[in-house]
Amino acid sequence: MEDRFYLYDDTEATETRFVSFMGEQQRYDLAIIKTERYYGKHLILDLQGSRFAIIGNDDLEEPGYLESTFKLTEEEAGELKEFLDEFI
Repeated sequence: MEDRFYLYDDTEATETRFVSFMGEQQRYDLAIIKTERYYGKHLILDLQGSRFAIIGNDDLEEPGYLESTFKLTEEEAGELKEFLDEFI
């Protein structure tokens, strides 16, 4: 077996928040992981949709970002953005 070439292999203590809430459009089941790995951005995992993204304030302001990343309608993305604005 050849030696494996790692670009990095780190372990970090993180803070994880699991949250589920009902919007007007749908139910949201999220895991939000706070880490120092990505310049203070959060890992947002959509547990029902099996999608994730590294998100910071700048990403939330990017038009169409949440819709594209999480495959949401404009209305659904608005609900998610409203929640994430409170947290991030």
